[in-house]
Amino acid sequence: MSSNDIRIFGLELAVQIGVPDEERAGWQVLRADIVMRPRLSFEQMQDQISSTLDYQAVASALRALASARPRHLIETLAAEMAALILGDFGAVFASVTLHKRILPGTDSVAVRIERGIDAS
Repeated sequence: MSSNDIRIFGLELAVQIGVPDEERAGWQVLRADIVMRPRLSFEQMQDQISSTLDYQAVASALRALASARPRHLIETLAAEMAALILGDFGAVFASVTLHKRILPGTDSVAVRIERGIDAS
């Protein structure tokens, strides 16, 4: 099986997130690793920018979504981000991994969601 993925690593997201009210009251930075699969294979794109996923636009939209409102769970934000990539940008697959520095003695806590749609 072949794969044609576009990946964004370490996307910084300003968020108000957390279960306790005091945690949500301040801004935090999450890091996101994004995997997107366009409808067309790289060969089918024929070097046309309109045939691919605009990773700058995706990154901007994800940042806007993340900062739009406070949330309790990083799981909620991950699901919203995957839906945005699939719905607004026409990807056929999206994987979102969110990293949150919250647990002492660890680099981060992470959640990952993978979603896809029928490409036919």
